[in-house]
Amino acid sequence: MTIDQTATMDQPDIFYNGRWVPADSKKVVEIVNPATEELVGTAPDANAADVDAAVRAAHDAFLHSGWSQLKPADRGAHLSRMADHLEAHAAEAGTFITSENGTQVGQSIGVNGHGSAGVIRYYASLAGTFEVEEDRGTSLVRKEPVGVAALIIPWNGPHILAAQKLGPALAMGCAVVIKPAAGTSLDIRFITEAAAAAGIPDGIVNVVSGDRETGSHLVEHELISHVSFTGSAANGRAVAAACGQGLKSVTLELGGKSAAILLDDANVDTFLAQMPWVCLGNSGQGCFMNTRVVVDRSRYEEVCDGIVETLRTLPVGDPLDPATAFGPVANSRQHEQVLSYIESGRSEGARVLIGGGRPTGLDRGFFVEATVFTDVAPQMRIFREEIFGPVLVVVPADGEEDAIAIANDSEYGLGGVVYTGDRDRGNAVARRIDTGTIGVNGYTLDPTVPFGGVKHSGLGRELGPEGLQPYFTYKSIYQESTAHAG
Repeated sequence: MTIDQTATMDQPDIFYNGRWVPADSKKVVEIVNPATEELVGTAPDANAADVDAAVRAAHDAFLHSGWSQLKPADRGAHLSRMADHLEAHAAEAGTFITSENGTQVGQSIGVNGHGSAGVIRYYASLAGTFEVEEDRGTSLVRKEPVGVAALIIPWNGPHILAAQKLGPALAMGCAVVIKPAAGTSLDIRFITEAAAAAGIPDGIVNVVSGDRETGSHLVEHELISHVSFTGSAANGRAVAAACGQGLKSVTLELGGKSAAILLDDANVDTFLAQMPWVCLGNSGQGCFMNTRVVVDRSRYEEVCDGIVETLRTLPVGDPLDPATAFGPVANSRQHEQVLSYIESGRSEGARVLIGGGRPTGLDRGFFVEATVFTDVAPQMRIFREEIFGPVLVVVPADGEEDAIAIANDSEYGLGGVVYTGDRDRGNAVARRIDTGTIGVNGYTLDPTVPFGGVKHSGLGRELGPEGLQPYFTYKSIYQESTAHAG
């Protein structure tokens, strides 16, 4: 598929039964390029009738297409072909996503393009390694797909986060209805094209676009068996409540306020080299970004100076320019929110070391300077709340125990990293941080191990073999000799 980057793309359809169908809803959402504030295109703001059509198509395909009855290895072969197609279109897809959400193009191609293909390929390989049915002598125990899954995707990493849900759902034999974020509704065509190229039956992958009301219709639909949601903690609570009402399972990957801990023996150069990605990747718009930097007091001034000097060398600007380090934040609402947090930090008494506003010369687009605060107290909003923008707080710690206490002083627990010259010491500290994932001397997602959070950062896990679990249920078949027991 080729998309003209210079043309406005109006997409009046939703996708089900393997084709794009005019939406019943006449309302649309506008997708705006955050670097230029120009219209990229429009997509339907799907209503209850649109959602119902897509879910019923998915349910029918689940029951009658034969997809759920295929051997897992055969489904894996389809997923391999899907990954091949995504890989072939990685540059085009990543570049288009940049026009929707402002992610620096190299990051977008790497994460949304090649990264999503890699996750799908991982689940393709995993599909052939597990048995659907186990004979336990007295009984047979089966793993059966749950049915139709709703996959609700955020705007910050639309393809990689779709792949983390879609890969295991398809590997287990489910049908899905995907709801992309309103602001990144157009790039989903790359995924539907990949599914078609892979020979996945019509109706197994379906799409409805729209805003929160669309998502509510999808979550509450009676034929949805599982919901996988990535987004804010506030919206996650609403999704969880609706799933509880409907007695359906749910996976929530929510916000974070993670800490990068630099112990007294940390290699500061290693941290500074990684900081633009580990702390401020995608202009800080990542759930696991380590936006609290906790530094042993003996190294505090050194680290603060190093962060400032590093950020001075990193250009902010056109996200389609490979030389750009930081593009805009994704939309006008996010822009206003990030700037309001910066003002909150100032008003509460924190000190700005660098940044603090709109970059000079970038009067158009949703740009924010990479901003670093010091003199930050634990009760301040910039310390406690997820900003989702290029804003760091740097906090001194009086030794290892104090650093652990500061890192754990959060309602969130999703990411984290410990920098130290002693790996065993780093692992010992990592074990004591209340979080779902944490790195030692670096933080890189590994698709072969589970990812998710604790506390207000979510429920359940994605990635790894554990990522399959939400998409199957167990059936026990008691054999004749034990059928009278109980």
